[in-house]
Amino acid sequence: MTNLNASHAHRHSFILTGIPGMPDKNPWLAFPLGFLYTLTLLGNGTILAVIKVEPSLHEPMYYFLSILALSDISLSLSTLPSMLSIFWFNVPEIVFDSCVTQMFFIHVFGIVESGVLVSMAFDRIVAIRNPLHYVSILTHGVIGKIGIAIFTRAVCVVFPVPFLIKRLPFCHSNILSHSYCLHQDMMQLACASTRINSLYGLIIVIFTLGLDALLILMSYVFILKTVLGIASSGERLKTLSTCLSHMSAVLLFYVPFIGASMIHRFGKHLPPVVHMLMANIYLLLPPVLNPIVYSVKTKQIRRRIIQVFQRRKNRA
Repeated sequence: MTNLNASHAHRHSFILTGIPGMPDKNPWLAFPLGFLYTLTLLGNGTILAVIKVEPSLHEPMYYFLSILALSDISLSLSTLPSMLSIFWFNVPEIVFDSCVTQMFFIHVFGIVESGVLVSMAFDRIVAIRNPLHYVSILTHGVIGKIGIAIFTRAVCVVFPVPFLIKRLPFCHSNILSHSYCLHQDMMQLACASTRINSLYGLIIVIFTLGLDALLILMSYVFILKTVLGIASSGERLKTLSTCLSHMSAVLLFYVPFIGASMIHRFGKHLPPVVHMLMANIYLLLPPVLNPIVYSVKTKQIRRRIIQVFQRRKNRA
């Protein structure tokens, strides 16, 4: 009877972890995290606003960048409630249904971001291999359909996950190892076989993030093959420079993901704080740095942002 009550109680709530082993130090991260979230929202919001008002940016490449900025904002907002709860209000408890909902959106927007990076790689292929037909191939309708397909794919593959979690009984510890809810973290607390959950999670990773990484790699093989066929070395460098922002975004997404996955699987002996840092870097770093990278590397965006600040300075 006691075990049944424990299962029932733990099923209704989880305890999120801030700084492992040092809950009294959680307020120390309140302002740094607040600054990162503010930077994320301002940076990506600025990218969206600049692309909307700058006619020279009404091109396929920047429409895909808008989708990337929206996915970054959505991913950040998915983790924001639990982060605020832990580090600002010192309330680590989250009810089961809220945890499942947060888990769903984190995984959906993570897969959306990966899909957007693939579409941006396709954009670069078309721009470099077929520059004369670039706009006629990637029309507004095509870009809209690609965006819908990216989001639909993410929702469809993640849709079964909440039901796979809800079927599990929870009668052990209800303390999660992160500041937000993830599928692999939640299923470790179950007191029944999680083989189906593990297998489905592995299938998702292989056929979404793994396949996307392979497609991006193949895209750059085609791009390099085309670039090497250009006679002028100056033109080769100029063409490759148009891919630098995208390559940076790919590295910002996949390097932390691979690092967090490797530590989760092979770093059981590492201190819990290392797991916490890598998981937070994976979710917080790309949304913060993507708008900075594109602002620095894209002359039109950089120029428009400078113009806005100059106007405000002149008015003052």
